[in-house]
Amino acid sequence: MSVPIVAEIVRSGFVEGHHYGSAVALGPDHEVLLAFGEVDSPMLPRSCNKPLQALGMVRLGLDLPPDLLALACASHSGEPFHVEGVRRILALAELAESALQCPAAYPLDDEARDAVVRDGGGPAPILMNCSGKHAAMLLTCVVNGWSTDDYRAPEHPLQVALADTFAAFTGSTIEATPIDGCGAPIFPTSLTGLARAFATLVQAEDAASAQITTAIRTFPEFVSGTRRDEAALLRAVPGAIAKAGAESCYVVALGDGRAVALKHDDGAPRVRPVLMAAVLDRLGVFDEPGVDAAAARATGWLPLLGGGVPVGEIRATISSLC
Repeated sequence: MSVPIVAEIVRSGFVEGHHYGSAVALGPDHEVLLAFGEVDSPMLPRSCNKPLQALGMVRLGLDLPPDLLALACASHSGEPFHVEGVRRILALAELAESALQCPAAYPLDDEARDAVVRDGGGPAPILMNCSGKHAAMLLTCVVNGWSTDDYRAPEHPLQVALADTFAAFTGSTIEATPIDGCGAPIFPTSLTGLARAFATLVQAEDAASAQITTAIRTFPEFVSGTRRDEAALLRAVPGAIAKAGAESCYVVALGDGRAVALKHDDGAPRVRPVLMAAVLDRLGVFDEPGVDAAAARATGWLPLLGGGVPVGEIRATISSLC
């Protein structure tokens, strides 16, 4: 199946470019509600995997309060409360920041990065957006008496167990174990498999799954950041959980078990919220009781500027696809 145009770049009424992508929406019984593009081919969910990895860690004995468990699911912005949260997880493991094996980075958030620079700081592993996951991995190893110096290795018992959880929820056979940008293993699945996993997560009745969904719903800013579109969407749509990943992968599951997973080919992050808002709106989600429709639709509004004022937008074009 070819990958269709899903958004156009419109400046002063002139279409200057396009984005190509794929998306799938599943119903509560995992039936396909809509689909376009490559939804059954293997792809890398990147950080969309994190809630499933956190679930695997909870099943292995990880015991964190909801805010820190949300941070274990996070691609955080590096705001002060994120950094302090990572330190709290490391303290529970009785480990120093030097135990983190994610790369040194500046915060994703502009204000947080500027504050680090003003204070004379520089890139550090604890500021990297995956540090919450890495701290949780270290604590899980400590709880189980496993080595911590090689916790990223695909053959480490931690990573083997997380792969098993991922396979069980996505329904995918893991035939490759690439290494993510943070240095930890990443597991491929299809967009349909990713949507199925998140639908299963919100519908599951076991205590571990409930801990993950409660953490994400209660502390959306810990999963992303105070100024991030993912947090804004979760605040606007009660009962939803969501996770974005690199290369513009994005998955949202609603409280009733519906789920949407999407990705577009060029990986530009600006298109991700535009396409998700369009698909959710197409499903009628934004008109449902309790949803802040204006706030939800605003997550999909991405203006293009000319002379510092809006002169165009990134506009979803999915009406002809579903």
